[in-house]
Amino acid sequence: MNGILGKKLGMMRFFTENGEAFPCTVIEAGPCRVVQVKTIDTDGYNAVQLGFIDKLERLVNKPMAGHFRKAGIMPARKLKEFREENVSEVKAGMEVNVSEIVSVGDYVKIVGTSKGRGFQGVVKRHHFGGGKKTHGQSDRVRAPGSIGSSSYPSRVFKGMRMAGRMGSERVSVKNLKVIKVIPESNILFVHGSVPGHINSYVEIYKAK
Repeated sequence: MNGILGKKLGMMRFFTENGEAFPCTVIEAGPCRVVQVKTIDTDGYNAVQLGFIDKLERLVNKPMAGHFRKAGIMPARKLKEFREENVSEVKAGMEVNVSEIVSVGDYVKIVGTSKGRGFQGVVKRHHFGGGKKTHGQSDRVRAPGSIGSSSYPSRVFKGMRMAGRMGSERVSVKNLKVIKVIPESNILFVHGSVPGHINSYVEIYKAK
């Protein structure tokens, strides 16, 4: 297995033996259950579908309830496929723990959904400097300014940086170092920040 699902618990300071402090993110990584194994013969590619955090069966619709019942496990809140080269030893219903995926000193890629900031202006969204206050322009400090050209081409180009929805996007952070693993609690400490708010789901991949 080269990946596992987790939940971001928050950030803290981590101290080395020399007394150095640096920021780290604490993640509850697994345990995950194998819900489905996909092979080249049946699906055209090799992959393993993992489920994370149990969910009451009455809260699952009938097609998904049958999907989990076929694997012989409880319904899961979060499902995710991980591509694998070899799935011959993986069976539905198996449990995957964080200690089987990564160890201290490894580097991982973590994918999550960034915090949603709602509708934001150009100063916050694109780091515009804003206009000057001089000559009575007190209402133009955070304005975007001119967005179009003159008589030619008489339109606004696609991709123009303007105000709009900010955040709530899929973000990948590569090469985060694993600094501590607590197998009995399924807790993972990684050096640096991870996208998303507290208790948001993240995907953890072994760095290639």
